[in-house]
Amino acid sequence: MAQREAAGSGAAGRSGRWRAFHDKFVVEERFVEPADRRGLYRASVILAIAGLALFIATLISVLQADGLSAADGPVRDWLLTERSATLTAVMIFLAVVFGPIALPIIVLVVIVVWGFAAKHAWRPILLASAMLSGVIISQIILQIVKRSRPPVDQMLFGIDHTFSFPSGHVLGACDFLLVGTFLIFSRRRNTKAAVLGFAGAGVGIILAAVSRLYLGYHWLTDALASVSLSLIILAGVIALDTWRTVRVPGEEVTGELSKAETRQD
Repeated sequence: MAQREAAGSGAAGRSGRWRAFHDKFVVEERFVEPADRRGLYRASVILAIAGLALFIATLISVLQADGLSAADGPVRDWLLTERSATLTAVMIFLAVVFGPIALPIIVLVVIVVWGFAAKHAWRPILLASAMLSGVIISQIILQIVKRSRPPVDQMLFGIDHTFSFPSGHVLGACDFLLVGTFLIFSRRRNTKAAVLGFAGAGVGIILAAVSRLYLGYHWLTDALASVSLSLIILAGVIALDTWRTVRVPGEEVTGELSKAETRQD
């Protein structure tokens, strides 16, 4: 009898662990008003159009060496005159934080902790997918455009002979901050907090871009291209998240957890 009870307890434990693992990958669905869902899709379209238009304009200006790229030289020259020991130390710190070693570690820690702490892993998976998409897209464009960086004698944190368009540092920072902010505040009704969140993300993006320009590794249009690509990626995340998780009153939801957590109309 004791053996049967122990075996049953073990099976129940395994079943419980499997259920918890299964529930982790159930995508939570949420009810919003129809106007709010239309607003999310509208925002996605606007961001995609704005990002694509900015990227095309930036790319054309770089290839033809006119238009937006005319500001590259003056901006670089102005930043050269603003260099100081203290400012350089700050910019190097920012470059390290948003660099190819520290930022992936930060992102990985956030995704893993968020994935384990959250009841559902949908949003951490979306964030990871957005970051990976940014890396792939930037590497493809880098090899196609093959734009040279500013002169190496202007670089303050080691010499880099790789291509510069777009900036991987800036794109990574944009994706992490913009997509992460959306995924956090999209589940909250506090508009003021969302505005502050995106304002903070904007400040972080500006700091990441300025650090790369100040240290002499990128042109202004490299950073603009990265921002435009991130807007497109953010638009895709908003559209996908809305399509998969947003329901309006009267629509059915799937998954027992979703049914238990959403209000019935």
